[in-house]
Amino acid sequence: MTINLKNFLTDKPKLSKMGDFQELKQIEGLEISAVSADLYGTGRDDLCLFYFKEGANYGAVYTNNSICSESITWNRKIRKSLIKALMVNTKNANTFTGSQGQEALENISKNLSRVLTLRESQKEGGTNQAIKPNEILFASTGVIGEKYPTQQIKEHIQFLVDKLKDNHNKFIWFKAASSILTTDTRPKLAYEECKIGNKAIKLSGIAKGSGMIAPNMATMLAFVFTDADIPSVYLKSLLKKAVANTFNAITVDSDTSTNDMVAIFATNKVKTGKIYNVLDPKLKDFERTLQKLLLNLAKQIVGDGEGAKKFINIKIINAKSQYMAKNIGFSIANSPLFKTAMAGEDPNWGRIIMGIGKSGEKIIPEKIEIKIGEFKVAEKGKISEEYNEEKLKEYMTSDLITIEVNLKLGQASFDCYTCDFTKDYVDINADYRS
Repeated sequence: MTINLKNFLTDKPKLSKMGDFQELKQIEGLEISAVSADLYGTGRDDLCLFYFKEGANYGAVYTNNSICSESITWNRKIRKSLIKALMVNTKNANTFTGSQGQEALENISKNLSRVLTLRESQKEGGTNQAIKPNEILFASTGVIGEKYPTQQIKEHIQFLVDKLKDNHNKFIWFKAASSILTTDTRPKLAYEECKIGNKAIKLSGIAKGSGMIAPNMATMLAFVFTDADIPSVYLKSLLKKAVANTFNAITVDSDTSTNDMVAIFATNKVKTGKIYNVLDPKLKDFERTLQKLLLNLAKQIVGDGEGAKKFINIKIINAKSQYMAKNIGFSIANSPLFKTAMAGEDPNWGRIIMGIGKSGEKIIPEKIEIKIGEFKVAEKGKISEEYNEEKLKEYMTSDLITIEVNLKLGQASFDCYTCDFTKDYVDINADYRS
């Protein structure tokens, strides 16, 4: 089995070797495969399957875009709390595909459930318990409005199932994470460990996202797998809370995708005793660890923003409310003028002032204090007496830029993460379908 990283739409110098990534460990109860259905016509991996033989509890959050993928529509109709499989395809978003897109998923789910059921029945001591189409979730990413490649995917389902591996080492995780990419230049992977009670718990996560990133929720695909035994209702609550300050704190281009999906799957293999509610003290470490893992993946997405050369952390502090802080942070982060200034390594702090003002929030200009890195640039309604253009220009050559806006109105804060706009962003999106 090989990883095919052929041409993710353009030549991408940031494509990385497997050794550059954190090692994800095996999650008992999960099997993984990734193959090429030749959706790109290059032979690269573009179809991925996550299979839970004994089922998995799950929680998911989806795009708030009023137009969404048929894959999202399918998932929202699923009422089961125990899921058997997740299939992910790239190249085609299955969005604005009309009845054909939904019929395709009905067709594929029946085919996949039949092949998986046959596989289990043929194993030694196998079961005849049928896997049902409504125990399968889908995720899609790619071009909107193109006919969904039903036949191509169906023709590769047997191969996809045959390639399932329950011994998923670093290679398998890397292969799976690579198979879901579109304009990304590198896979996104993260791993953490925690405890529930006195039991050790593992969490492995992968994500994709590079453009059309302005989550609400969440403008990319991200999947987390854990061996914990947590009911689905609590998983969804924990995920929704964790997303607020992670995937919902990033922006590349202010565009919210039609296909956003973040999901967590628990194989229930590590028994930790009854969990009474989402506030159970036993879940505190898991909650913190989940947030840490999601923030890691979210930052990787920003760092791989289409054409991006700089990672920018905008910190809004001492606001009246977190809502105010978040609104102002994104008003700055989503400004093309601000982002192009960052690309040009120009410490044009006037564009930060503009972003604050256009947010619509009631601020007191004379109270605002702005820092770029450790350098104060504005205070008391004017340029700071400490302003040093030469030192600022040197700082702006860094790959990592921090901007702090102190509103001096309260105690709330919010960190958002973005990247610069370069000519490469235009080139990538101008050539997206070619």
